[in-house]
Amino acid sequence: MNTVVSNGIKRVLSLPFIARLPVRVRRGVAAGAHWTFFPWTAYWRGTHEPEVQALLAGLMDWTGKSVWDLGSHFGLFAVGLGRRVGPTGAVAAFEPHPDNFARLRLHLSRNHLDWVHPFQIAASDHTGHERLLIYKGGASTTAHLLYDDETLHAGIPYFDVELRPLDELVDEGRIRPPDFVKIDVEGHGHRALAGAIRTIRAHRPVILMGLHSLAEVAGTEELLQPLGYVFEPVKPGAPPDRIGWDYLLRPAAR
Repeated sequence: MNTVVSNGIKRVLSLPFIARLPVRVRRGVAAGAHWTFFPWTAYWRGTHEPEVQALLAGLMDWTGKSVWDLGSHFGLFAVGLGRRVGPTGAVAAFEPHPDNFARLRLHLSRNHLDWVHPFQIAASDHTGHERLLIYKGGASTTAHLLYDDETLHAGIPYFDVELRPLDELVDEGRIRPPDFVKIDVEGHGHRALAGAIRTIRAHRPVILMGLHSLAEVAGTEELLQPLGYVFEPVKPGAPPDRIGWDYLLRPAAR
């Protein structure tokens, strides 16, 4: 299929009345949930990150648990774990990208998950605002805050997004301390951890984290290894530098 035809099909599928057609998630952590047709059909087909989804299904008894989902995107894990924790639990879903946030809220509404609370903010180590850089268009999972070693080039599309430390949201009573945290924030994870380290130290949640840069790896190790967290790759073949891989981080006492 040539590029012109492929792009034409995508434009048709992206029309709101087609993109938002109702479908059910076929399998995986959110199996049976109400979803939307396009884009990211891998979500409802159940083929997105199968190793991660399989791990989560058997990780713990989710009933009543508190979950933080950092980098929620369309809400696959927020919806899937929200259905599992039930109304006695809570999920806090963080997604700063406005288009992705709108789709996240639609999926939460379709599944009547009143105990899943969406936040259009980026978890960080300070309060403020920053540019969320958009490199691959709408609905991309690669939108990110500026990497520590990245040069900001003029002309790169961006959104201005709010930053908040999650310790502050806990102090304000807006979110519960977590039993489980999922972090996939394209290189900013160590900053998000730093802004939540007081809560993490006190409650020692299990953490699932995707690592994307040397700074993110080093910062995560510096914060969590002194607390006894052990890095377990979700699937075999993890590179020595940990970049590009998902890790389950458990405190040693668990």
